[in-house]
Amino acid sequence: ICGICPVSHHLAAAKAIDQLVGIDPQNLPVSADKLRRLLHFGQVLQSHALHFFHLSSPDLLFGFESDISKRSIIAVLGEYPELGVQGVKLRKYGQEVIRMVSDKRIHGTGAIAGGMNKSLTKAERDYLLEDIDQMIEWSAASVALIKKVHCSNLPYYDDFATIRSNYLGLIKPDGALELYHGGIRAKSDKGETIIDHVDYCKYNDYIHEEVRSWTYMKFPYLLSMGKENGWYRVGPLARVNNCDFINTPLAEAARVEFKAHSDEAMVHSTLAFHWTRLIETLHCAESIKILLNDPDIMGHDLVAQGEKRYEGIGVIEAPRGTLFHHYQVDENDIVTKANLIVSTTSNNMGMNESVRQVAAEYLSGRELTEPLLNNLEVAIRAYDPCLSCATHTAGQMP
Repeated sequence: ICGICPVSHHLAAAKAIDQLVGIDPQNLPVSADKLRRLLHFGQVLQSHALHFFHLSSPDLLFGFESDISKRSIIAVLGEYPELGVQGVKLRKYGQEVIRMVSDKRIHGTGAIAGGMNKSLTKAERDYLLEDIDQMIEWSAASVALIKKVHCSNLPYYDDFATIRSNYLGLIKPDGALELYHGGIRAKSDKGETIIDHVDYCKYNDYIHEEVRSWTYMKFPYLLSMGKENGWYRVGPLARVNNCDFINTPLAEAARVEFKAHSDEAMVHSTLAFHWTRLIETLHCAESIKILLNDPDIMGHDLVAQGEKRYEGIGVIEAPRGTLFHHYQVDENDIVTKANLIVSTTSNNMGMNESVRQVAAEYLSGRELTEPLLNNLEVAIRAYDPCLSCATHTAGQMP
């Protein structure tokens, strides 16, 4: 489906297919579970680094209306060489984690029905351990950088493209940030809990999708709140807003600082997606180190077997937000129905509203120039949208 976050789709699919062979997440072998988590932390790390350093840092470092020649990682490398190299190497490290676990950087084949197809060797583990402390240091520095950039441009950064919304994501049983497996939590713009720790296999009882005639993208909403008011945002901002804490120390300290930035229960600034994205990058780097020091990732009990079922649902926190894979199969294990709700689909309404806000606030009544129009791109870019899977472009579009 996608080459940007292939691991997330791979693992959401794997979690659904686990159920088709009768294996629920809690029955996955310990080594397989930890290897999948390691794989996913590598994915989120590389994707967040790609987005921040390659795609967004030019806007943030040079200004939203800077010359078009400045809008690339090449310009960043030219003026901030150390920072640019860190961004490239952070992404590379995440890709190396993926390669070690699944044999390929893109479209690797690590997960299989009921588990994983291999564990890490000691040599692979040691190779990844060599650079992890440096990655944690650079991730922490990037959090400090985005905090400085955001806070030195107030109130502009708090107000730009900012909208109030509900927020949705997975959560651990104890309320901690969770990227691989948990229950669904949704909160309102005021921080009130709408649903909490819901079994994602029952997602259809809580979330529906609206179809509109003018777009290939759907509009998901919380059933209890209706189409008008039930739309929500997902991704780093939603996850950091929704969780009670982060279970790695440096990222938790960064989260506490971030939440203190607002005098409300929730931070609504659209540009704060960048800040939370880097808090998650730090969390991933810390989590990778913990897993690399866990002997279970070199274990050999990797596959569990169960009784065949006809329906499977897998949900994961992809870099861009909550990702749903839902399959039904027949007697011959042929998929007869598949439904996906991808992260960018959930952010669809949020992106539209952010664009509306920027157009009204910064473009209205002015002669439209290319630098001015980049403001709209900055608003959309904050969400890190991935439109290939959100618009169902499998093969030729009609």
